[in-house]
Amino acid sequence: MRLFLWLLVLLATAIGLAVLARFNPGNVVLFYPPYRVDLSLNFFLLLATLLFMFLYVLVDAIRSTREMPRKVASYRRAKREREGNQALRDALKALFEGRFGHAEKAATRAAHSPENAGLAALIAARAAHWMRQSVRRDAWLQQAAATPALKPARLMTALELLVDAHDPQQALATVQELNASGTRHIHAQRLALKASQQAQDWPEVLRLTRALDKNHALHPALSTRLRELAYADLLTTQPHDAESLRNAWFAIPAEDRLQPFVASRAAAAFTAHGLADDARLLVEKALAVHWDERLVRAYRNCAAPEASPTLVAQIERCEAWSTTRSGDAQLMLTLGVLCLKQKLWGKAQRHLEHALVQADDVASRRETHLALAQLHEALGHAQDAATQYRLSARCI
Repeated sequence: MRLFLWLLVLLATAIGLAVLARFNPGNVVLFYPPYRVDLSLNFFLLLATLLFMFLYVLVDAIRSTREMPRKVASYRRAKREREGNQALRDALKALFEGRFGHAEKAATRAAHSPENAGLAALIAARAAHWMRQSVRRDAWLQQAAATPALKPARLMTALELLVDAHDPQQALATVQELNASGTRHIHAQRLALKASQQAQDWPEVLRLTRALDKNHALHPALSTRLRELAYADLLTTQPHDAESLRNAWFAIPAEDRLQPFVASRAAAAFTAHGLADDARLLVEKALAVHWDERLVRAYRNCAAPEASPTLVAQIERCEAWSTTRSGDAQLMLTLGVLCLKQKLWGKAQRHLEHALVQADDVASRRETHLALAQLHEALGHAQDAATQYRLSARCI
């Protein structure tokens, strides 16, 4: 319908021009001595129109010819960009599918496009890493460094891959560079935490764990375990004298000092340095908040010397606890050992036999049999002592 209307308009215009030309008596004289050219006005208008059309086509052809190199370059650039984008999409698809060889090849093609070179290098680095090609991985990361705008992405990628490869020294160097660039988001801290853990840099692990806990970025179980490992290193692995041990202990936050694992480790360290009074005090504070068999065991291990008021106070405290925790095997064993040390033979035997009935693990039974053997040996019951030693040896 539209074509028909255009034809109708064209025909109407042609008819109108023909009618106007028929009744147009004008003429045009071109005079250049000694020449003279007479033209009808209609013919002159026709020539002028044709000349204009010719000049327009000529000028357009010249302009198109001059712009041809630019258009060709633009076309080639657009073609490369299309091919590069397609290769980048193929690389991502292959990477997510786990076809790492295809991903690296597609990323190599995508890297030919300057706009995609940096991202393609990061994709290829990941693909090479998962194929355990560390040399190619590092080469791709080095190539990605040529794109300054991708520095945070390159450092995060390098950090993640180095942590996965268990290369903590390089990972920590990358963390320092990442921190210098101002990138301190949660995922970066998680990766820095893993790298510090692999490097056994426990003070840094503790610092990062606290920082991530403030943002609720760690599972509570994982946070507790990391704190335990850090405090174990701080209290038992690091060399200490009595004063430095106290300083290290009071540097721990108050709420952490009440945790069973931390308090039991600290009690063992204090006892090993001859600070049994400090060990007993911190265990008693922790038991008031968290009743735990590790703390009860630590309280037993830091017993005061025999025939001392402190040992009597320990026994009285344990007896007070036993009124509400009579079924606790570790508490009964502790009471028995303390009474044995105080030479309260009857109480010691009663509590140890009660502990033996309540014990539900091999270690507790073995320790209880040993305590009973010592009790019978002290009382001169050689046969009973030998029997208890044999029962202890069988607890394996």
